[in-house]
Order: sequence, then C-alpha cells, then structure tokens
Amino acid sequence: MAADISTEPSTSPAEIPDGASHNLSLNMAPVPPGIRLLVSFDRNQWYKALTFILTFLLYTSFHLSRKPISIVKSELHKNCSPVSELSTVSSSSQQASLPSLHTDMDCSWKPFDKRNYKQLLGAMDYSFLCAYAVGMYLSGIIGERLPIRLYLTVGMLTSGLFTCLFGLGYIYNIHSLGFYISVQVANGLVQTTGWPSVVTCIGNWFGKGRLGLIMGVWNSHTSVGNILGSLIAGYWVSSNWGMSFIIPGIIIAAMGIVCFLFLIEHPNDLQNISPCNNLPTQSWNQINGHTELYLQYKDKKTQSCDTELLLPRDKVCVAVQPVVVVKSESAPSAISFMGALQIPGVIEFSLCLLFAKLVSYTFLFWLPLYITKAAHLDAKRAGDLSTLFDVGGIVGGILAGVISDRKGKRATTCAVMLLLAAPTLYGFSMISEFGLGPTIIMLLVCGGLVNGPYALITTAVSADLGTHKSLKGNARALSTVTAIIDGTGSVGAALGPLLAGLLSAGGWDQVFYMLMAADFCALLLLLRLVKKELDSTKSHPISTVELKEH
Repeated sequence: MAADISTEPSTSPAEIPDGASHNLSLNMAPVPPGIRLLVSFDRNQWYKALTFILTFLLYTSFHLSRKPISIVKSELHKNCSPVSELSTVSSSSQQASLPSLHTDMDCSWKPFDKRNYKQLLGAMDYSFLCAYAVGMYLSGIIGERLPIRLYLTVGMLTSGLFTCLFGLGYIYNIHSLGFYISVQVANGLVQTTGWPSVVTCIGNWFGKGRLGLIMGVWNSHTSVGNILGSLIAGYWVSSNWGMSFIIPGIIIAAMGIVCFLFLIEHPNDLQNISPCNNLPTQSWNQINGHTELYLQYKDKKTQSCDTELLLPRDKVCVAVQPVVVVKSESAPSAISFMGALQIPGVIEFSLCLLFAKLVSYTFLFWLPLYITKAAHLDAKRAGDLSTLFDVGGIVGGILAGVISDRKGKRATTCAVMLLLAAPTLYGFSMISEFGLGPTIIMLLVCGGLVNGPYALITTAVSADLGTHKSLKGNARALSTVTAIIDGTGSVGAALGPLLAGLLSAGGWDQVFYMLMAADFCALLLLLRLVKKELDSTKSHPISTVELKEH
C-alpha cells in the first residue's frame, strides 16, 4: 500500500478542468499591498530599520530626562515681587517681620528663594553641563574599548537613577543646594554615554552616502525628547514638581533595559545567528574593528548551504568547514585623541559647535522662564509654548540635511543658517512682547535656524569626519571623533545657560545680544571650510574633500 501511495501520480495543472481552475483562481485572494511592501525588504533592511528606530527612541529618552529642569525653574522661584517691593519701602521694624511673611507664603522652594536665584539656577545648569562636557571627552575613548550595548545600558540605568533622585528632593523636602548640584554633576557624567554610542551604531549600519537626510530625520529625537519632556514636566510642575523628574527617570531606565535586550551594535554581530552553521553570510570590510575574513576549505567538493538548490539530488549539502581563517590585516587600534584632532575639519567644526550649542542650550534651559516673565504665563503654559522651538528644530534639522546632501556642502549649509539665525534672534526678542501669535511664528523660525546647524554638525558631519579617508578604513575612530566634536560643543552648552543667568539680571536684552554674538562667532569659524567648498569644482560631502592646512 505504501508503494501505491508513493507512485500515485499527482494531478498536473494541465489536467485540471477549466472550470475547476477558474474556481481555484477565484478562491485565491490577492496579496494585500501592505504585505507586498513588507516582503520587499530583505533582512538587512529590517535590521537597519530596527537600529534606526531603537537608537532614535534611546536618545529621545536622554533629552526627555534633561528637559524638566527648565520647566521646573519657574516653580522653584515664583514671582515674589510684591513682597520684595514691600521690603524696600517698609521701615526697619516692618522689615523684621517680612522674612516670616515670606516663609509663611512659601513663595519659592529653598534654597532658590533668594534674590540671586537666577545665579543659583544658572550654577545648577552649569554643574550638569560642565560635567557633561568633561565626561564627553572621556566617554568616546571609553566607548571605543567597551561593548556599546552594555556601556549604553549602564549609562541609561544610572541616568534614570540620578534623574529620579532630583525629584525625590521634593518628596523628602530637601533644601540643600549641594544635594541638587551633586545630583546634576553625577547625571551629567553618566549621560555622556549616550551620544557617542548611538552615533557609532547608526554610523555602523548606514555607513556613508546620503547621511544628511537620514541623520536629519534621525536627529529629530533631540526635539522630540524636549517636547515630551516639556509636556510630562508641565503636567506635574504645579502640583508636584518632583514627579516631573521621577517619571522621565523611570522612562530612561526602562529604555536602558530595552537597549540591553535589542540593540545590535554592528551588522557583523548578526553572524552569530546566521543559519548555516553560524557562519557569516556576507563579508564586511574594516568597519569598527571587524576585519575581512578569507575562508579556506578542506575539499573542493564540499558545498555550502547557499548552493543547495543548484545541486543534483544525489549530492549532499554539508555545512562549510573552514580550516584556516586568515585576517586581511590586524584589527585597527583605537585612534588617539591627538590623532582624531588631526583629521581635517574636526577642529573647525568642533569650535563652531561650541557656539552653536551655546545658543541652542540657552534656549533649552531658559526659554520657559523667559516666556513666563515676558508673556506673563504660568509655568505649564510657558512650558507647552516652548515646545514650538523644538518643533521648528525638527524641520530645521531635516532641511539642513536635505540641502547639504543635494549641494554636497556641509559647512556652507551651516554658515547660511547661522547667518540668518542672528537677526532672527533679535527679532524674537522684539516680537515676543507683541502677543502670542507673533511669538509662535518666531519660535518656529528660531528653532529651525538655531537647531539646523547644531543637528547637522553633531550627526552627518560627525559621521563624515569619523569615517574620513585619512583613517584608511578605521571606523573605530567614529566614537572618538563624535565625542570630541560634541564634547567641545558641550563646553558652549555649559557656558550659555551660565551666562544667561548672569546677564539676565541686567535685562533679557543682554542675553539676546550674547546669543547673536555667539552665532556670528560660529559663522566666522566656518569661513575657511566654506571657501574650500565654494572653490571646489565638484559637489560632495565634506568627508571626501581634502581639507589641507594652508
């Protein structure tokens, strides 16, 4: 019976009656267009999409945890001007009773209830950003020598811890300035694990090419994180500002666990799960320390699983059995700090970012408080309105990436946006006093022009320079180059809010003059590179232009 079954001929398509084949075709539903789209992507493209989305969400959580401090500032020191005015006109006997009146009103959160509260808040910002700037130089060097996934996971978990600790100051009624500054310093140090790690991952997966558009879209995580952080902090700021820090702290810690479970640092890491005896299915040459492998086989008759369908049925497919694995050359060593500085363009873009990030982070930390004072809005409405600056930043970052891809001129794109940003900042300082409508428009425009160069330098330019041809394929330098550029920018990020706190005591106009001067300085630092690009007869990214010193 078994033989009868095995030799029974199957019905061929030609033997199917016309009516039956017609009915069969009617019963077969067409493949949905969405499924057709999904299967059109190969496995490598799916992993690229996963890395893109995951790193986007990871760094979104970093910025989400940094934003609450700018929203909570107006709650740490509320407007106590009526009490201050009374104290200046009262007699000495009346002045003695005013401190108790001030305490009974619980107008502000100690120790930020003093007259120099702007300096205290500025010092708190400076402590975070200064620690971030110092730590960034070390972070890139350490990140090259440790597994990125573990390094980033630890950084996110500890960042969540310190962000929550700041909020617990409200829960446990802590009024020590030293406590808040210490937490900010620790948080600034551990948050440096984020940027070099995610840029290295995205650079490993996407390599060179039209990085401007890809990085422009990807870098919107900065603005998305700021927006979400503003909305979360704004929801709690008036009732329980401690939760404005605790909730973001929990979010970034949870994303650290997601990072540990799903982040793929490099395409070569997938070789461990490839189907045919866990051997690589394709070769990747000299990326992030992975060298090209040459496989030599025992017998020429040995076949790989990839050719199984091409073999006659009397042949047997056996897994590839390599005898010798020969490296094309020794794995590239991590680049030194001075070696990274010698890459053409690194110094100019690093110093330019110092001033560009000074402007951006001054807005990040002081814009809600400025809106509160200038437009006379409460903390929640000011925080919600400040998100428009980040909305404009998303558009500006994408626009800068697209333009620099089409023109092939990174430095020129940054220079034009910086040139337009300076007068726009002055216009914002003037128009913000004329109502909500003009303020909204100027916030969007300023956000695009201020964050466009900042986004382009920290993403596409960093990736270009980190894979510069002078490195001869040593893309392990990407983490160090990224850390140097962003670390130098973070020095400006530390100075901006500190200077804003000092200058705002004499009026907000002085703050805007300082921001405009910083924009012009950033522009001047790019002039040599702009001249090189304009003199070039070909249009290509800065990474392929030979920028030699005069």
